[in-house]
Amino acid sequence: MEPTPALPLTRRKFLRRTLWGTAALAGVAGTATGYGFWEASQIRVRRLTVGLPNLPPAFVGKTVAVLADFHHGPFVGLDFVRGAVAVAQALAADAYALVGDFAHKGTHTTEQLPPCLEALSALTAPLGVFAVPGNHDMQHAGRVYREAIRATPITDVTNRAVRLAAGGDELWIAGVDDLWWGKPDLTAALHGIPAGAAVVLLAHNPDYAEDVRDPRVGLMLSGHTHGGQVYLPGFGAGWMPSRFGDKYRGGLVEGPAHQVFVSRGLGEAGVPVRLNCPPEINLLTLTRK
Repeated sequence: MEPTPALPLTRRKFLRRTLWGTAALAGVAGTATGYGFWEASQIRVRRLTVGLPNLPPAFVGKTVAVLADFHHGPFVGLDFVRGAVAVAQALAADAYALVGDFAHKGTHTTEQLPPCLEALSALTAPLGVFAVPGNHDMQHAGRVYREAIRATPITDVTNRAVRLAAGGDELWIAGVDDLWWGKPDLTAALHGIPAGAAVVLLAHNPDYAEDVRDPRVGLMLSGHTHGGQVYLPGFGAGWMPSRFGDKYRGGLVEGPAHQVFVSRGLGEAGVPVRLNCPPEINLLTLTRK
């Protein structure tokens, strides 16, 4: 039996199919966008135990909450920031690490940075709350950030370190300036820290790990990449601000000389959506490696 010949595709049928196809694609895109808006508002808490070389006994089991990339501005309001602070404070972490990009755009840093940092000032912890700037915070070479954070109880560790003491033991929290628009100075950050010490380094951009070879640094905490912000399984992330592709997209990564924990962050850049990459606060429990 010969197959029935296909009927010719008339102009009317072609237009009808095109319109249906366009409508279907628009519906899918609209659904995805709507979901992306919703997902961007759903903060998750992700817990992880991380080994730190030379960690003294008194700090085993201590927790550090990591908050990154608020991008306060047109996409992220202060209500969201305050909500994230409430979630983070409820974790009762021993310390909080704020790893930059508090403001959304460098050209509006003066308006965006102070209120965001003021909201973050509600965080309290037995060991302290520590911060470094991100690339979006660097208007006027970081002057706005430095002035704004001085008006808060948050401890800025840009190119310096703070010694934490517990039970006769010590742990150092160090930090560096932003890799892209700042002047990171690891030598200054680690000045005075003895050999064999346990050091956690705050650096907004995880690419900085590729330049760090000091054995005192056992763990680096970063943000910046947003986990790609929009991630499609099988396709990956269409946007990744890193020289190393997906390597530092998120989570615990083995850098050249030490571990790097990369938070997927809380806010958005470019578009106000997240897909398969919800905003997160990370609670890290320290153990000896």
